[in-house]
Amino acid sequence: MKTSALALGFALGQVYANIPFPKSFSHEQPTQQTAPVAQHTVERSVTPTAKFTPALAAQATDGVATQRRTVGPAASLVVRHPLPRQTPLHLGLMAVAARLLAVLLATLTVPMEAAAHPTDTVGNRPIIVVQVARADAQTHLVELDQLNQRPSQQPPPPRPRSPFLANQPPPLALAQLQPMELAVPQMATLSAVTGLKGAAALLMVYFCGSTTAHCGTGCQSGPCSGPPVVAAPGPSPAPANPNPGSITILPASSTNPLIQAGVPAMHAGLMQNGRVVFLDKVENYTQIKLPNGQYAYSAEYDPATNKVVGLPYKTNAFCSGGAFLADGRFVSIGGNAPLEFIDPTVGDGFKAVRYLSRSASDASLNGQAWQEPGNKIASARWYASVQTMPDGTLFVASGSLNGLDPTVKANNNPTYEILNAQGISSGNNIPLEILNKNQPYYMYPFIHLLNNGQLFIAVSKSAEIFNVATNAVVKALPDLPGDYRTYPNTGGSVLLPLSSANGYAPDIIICGGGAYQDITSPTDPSCGRIQPLAATPKWEMDSMPEGRGMVEGTLLPDGTVIWVNGCNVGAQGFGVAKAPTLEVLIYDPAKPLGQRWTHGPSSTIPRLYHSVAVLLLDGRLMIAGSNPVEQPLLKPVPNQTPSEDYVTEFRVETYTPPYLSGANASKRPTGVTLSSKSLKADGSTFTVKFTAPAGNKAAKVALYHGGFVTHSLHMNHRMVFLDTTGYQAGATSQTLTVKMPPNRNVAQPGPYVVYVTVDGVPANGQFVSVA
Repeated sequence: MKTSALALGFALGQVYANIPFPKSFSHEQPTQQTAPVAQHTVERSVTPTAKFTPALAAQATDGVATQRRTVGPAASLVVRHPLPRQTPLHLGLMAVAARLLAVLLATLTVPMEAAAHPTDTVGNRPIIVVQVARADAQTHLVELDQLNQRPSQQPPPPRPRSPFLANQPPPLALAQLQPMELAVPQMATLSAVTGLKGAAALLMVYFCGSTTAHCGTGCQSGPCSGPPVVAAPGPSPAPANPNPGSITILPASSTNPLIQAGVPAMHAGLMQNGRVVFLDKVENYTQIKLPNGQYAYSAEYDPATNKVVGLPYKTNAFCSGGAFLADGRFVSIGGNAPLEFIDPTVGDGFKAVRYLSRSASDASLNGQAWQEPGNKIASARWYASVQTMPDGTLFVASGSLNGLDPTVKANNNPTYEILNAQGISSGNNIPLEILNKNQPYYMYPFIHLLNNGQLFIAVSKSAEIFNVATNAVVKALPDLPGDYRTYPNTGGSVLLPLSSANGYAPDIIICGGGAYQDITSPTDPSCGRIQPLAATPKWEMDSMPEGRGMVEGTLLPDGTVIWVNGCNVGAQGFGVAKAPTLEVLIYDPAKPLGQRWTHGPSSTIPRLYHSVAVLLLDGRLMIAGSNPVEQPLLKPVPNQTPSEDYVTEFRVETYTPPYLSGANASKRPTGVTLSSKSLKADGSTFTVKFTAPAGNKAAKVALYHGGFVTHSLHMNHRMVFLDTTGYQAGATSQTLTVKMPPNRNVAQPGPYVVYVTVDGVPANGQFVSVA
């Protein structure tokens, strides 16, 4: 009975595997692959739900259907299928094969508990390593080929050992444990785990590698001989700020009370007209419909009126990178595949480049669509970071080739390419070793331009100084203690304010992170701060009041940093975060270690995966987004796996910082006039005239670039305090001579905002162009 069921189940799996499907799909979005690709998906915190049916498959809006089904007191079956085009034949075979495999597994008799370790590769043979605790309390590691092979009851043939198993006992034959996991046919993934505790089986995936940056809570497969050399600090209490500021939920548009942000705010940027552009992926619902009858996936929000208009685009911008070009255009680079069953008018975005033009003086550009003339980057990139270089070119690094499992290196793109100042690719992909060695924690790296024209690059726990001109690592920096810091456990990274006082020396802080991509992952409260160009760079450790993943820091014109959004437990991804962190944290980098953190007010709105924060011209911080589900969800659905406890959030908030709260609200400088709005980063000067409140004691001028905001990253975000002369303490009429930075290493070309602050209180900012 068992043998025949095994054979029949496997045969049906092979039939299903070899149907020529036109497309395969990732765990989040479809890809354009035409050839079958062996892949794996490890299901986590699996709770059995209703049985799998073709109707359920048809409801899988992201192209992935998962069956979770209890098949006996000592067995559970998890089947995760990348869905093909949903023909009745495919769906029927899928359901029949799943049912027969469930019957097979129901015959198992040996209770076991399992915890999945990483998929690794032995030669060209990907494997899954599973640690199995049997009912007799003995623990064994089992290697399972993830190839299109018939399951065998014989001991595995001799072959090279996985690095993860180097110091472990030899793997057992399947016959020694009873069959607990079948080989994975191409185009489908089957994971069967025996030994349930109650109604749930727990599988934990740990991202592992072979460098010291892979050591930690989530993995010990690197050269990890013991605890970290430098332990990251735990949470530190932060006192309440005496003037905490306030959070306001903005009203909906007066012309349409049903519209708030208009679209989920996955990406954002402050445009030269003072409005904020939101950019999202293809969805089966947003608040705005375009004239062609399809939903809008991008919107332009006017904070002065709370009105929003939809913006069409031609390619799926899901998880793109971006920047402002030297000529002021906002550019989105890369993305993901089309979802034609949702919107046939939007094409493949993996290699796309999208441009958006706005102006502080030409209102005719307001509301105009994204422009996509057909320029392509050299290779597919999903989750790429973008940094503007001193000459206006764009350094575009990392990304997934297809949106599939990042533990399989063939899916990854650990390279960079250069786009010219017009956003056109050179066509060359250049390997970047820090990305390669830190796979699978290689996506959305933190990148900052240093004052010598080189780059600071941080990914996972690793960091380095990289010279783009010579394609060489200048210096490998110490590993950052603590958990992982980049996707899918991204914290936040901020280049602290630059000034001539120390020669514009860069000072960088990275806060938050987590251990692995699961809803159970702990998050990291620690922060590391480093001066990468110091003679002996080292991380100065500090900590927030609580662990936070997906936390993002935004500079304010007074030099402080506001940290918002995120979670206390979980990671980035759909349905894998909980315990939202609602509190505003205020960081003052000028204060001594141990005195830099205070806390402000708390929001009432969870801001999890796909949230943003953007500084407005008036000095308030706009907070929007949170779309931690595969397609928009307007009401929570409890007890789901992945979690659907948190909805798609369309409400928009503003945080009013301390400098505009209480008595400070009436102390704004007014009447700011700039002698020129076309400036150069060459040490030249311009004048600023303004009216200051009586009794003023100090004035500063900040040159501010908000950058491209997404996934806790603020790409190209920087602020420079400019040297000034002519200030007269106490005078209400002020004229300052302001000196620009000495070169474009300090202020690369593009649009900036000039903020004048008097005693720390900013005037309304004004856009300028820096060449």
